[in-house]
Amino acid sequence: MAGPNGEPSSIASEEDASEDALLEGDEEYQDLNSALDQISSFLDQLEERNDSLNTRLRELLASNQQERRGASSEAQGTQQQNER
Repeated sequence: MAGPNGEPSSIASEEDASEDALLEGDEEYQDLNSALDQISSFLDQLEERNDSLNTRLRELLASNQQERRGASSEAQGTQQQNER
C-alpha cells in the first residue's frame, strides 16, 4: 500500500514487522518446546534409573535380612549344641 507521496505506507511496514515478530516468537516457542521435551526425556530416564536402583536396593536388603536370619539360626543351633 502506497502513501500519498508514493512511498510505502507505515501501516504495511508495521504489519511486516508484526509478522516477523510472530515468526521469531514461533521459533522461540519451538526452541523452548524442544528444550522442555529434552528435559522431560532426561527426567523420565532419571526416574527409570531411580526406580531400578530402588528395586535392586530392596532386593539386596531382603537378601541381607535373610542371610542374617540364617546366620543367627546357625549361631543359636551351635550354642545349643555346646550347652549339651
